[in-house]
Amino acid sequence: MRAVRMMGAAALLAVAGMAAAAPKLMSDEWAKAACTAWNVDATLTSGLHESGWSTNDKKRGYKALQVARKDCKASPKVELRIAEKDGKALCVSGGRSTDKLDLDVDYAMTADTKRWIEMGKGEYGPMKAMMFGRLSFDGPMGEAMGNMGPFEGFLLLVGKVPGDTAGCPE
Repeated sequence: MRAVRMMGAAALLAVAGMAAAAPKLMSDEWAKAACTAWNVDATLTSGLHESGWSTNDKKRGYKALQVARKDCKASPKVELRIAEKDGKALCVSGGRSTDKLDLDVDYAMTADTKRWIEMGKGEYGPMKAMMFGRLSFDGPMGEAMGNMGPFEGFLLLVGKVPGDTAGCPE
């Protein structure tokens, strides 16, 4: 019984044979899960460290990747904060955006829900997404272009982290 009390709600539902509902895509809860998923993805953690991407943070100690669903205009934006730690580019927090981005080092990306799903499935990469207006991007473009492999890995991460797309985050 003591072990059951220590389990989270999702684990209890799984034990009971019920699936826990996925958080809304690009909600605060989803961003926290995306942060965890980032940290086990070698393309992101190693690739963005090795390229020097994660150290371009204006000495703040992190870079922010802000994402949003264009068709959810009233929803708050969420972000992942990435910091250089233990020789890797690690996500140190995920959640609702609270600070103004510095677009000299940070990234802001928006797309319709349909497009996030397509990119998350790997139907096309970041170059096609931006060229055809499926992904809006603000930030250091030259730096992003030099990191297309990891950037594509981030778009695929959106598809790996379960997210409910039936409604918009609040």
